[in-house]
Amino acid sequence: MKHILRFLLIVIIIGVAVGYYFKNSGDSPTGDKIIGISILALSFILMPLFIYHRYKNKDLSGYSILPKNDDENDEEDRSKLN
Repeated sequence: MKHILRFLLIVIIIGVAVGYYFKNSGDSPTGDKIIGISILALSFILMPLFIYHRYKNKDLSGYSILPKNDDENDEEDRSKLN
């Protein structure tokens, strides 16, 4: 996965560079399309893969705003209401 992420990042950077080259050489619509496709790939392909790679097998329950639904907490809440 690490190698795939690096490869995608390099391809996207090259795509943006090629797009700017075409844009500055006078072929603006083609350059704009290449830059746009590169940014879309960065946003919708590379970023989700990167987030998945970094956070798989991690305990993310500490980042939750809502309290845990433990049976003990439910019993305590019921006893307070009675």
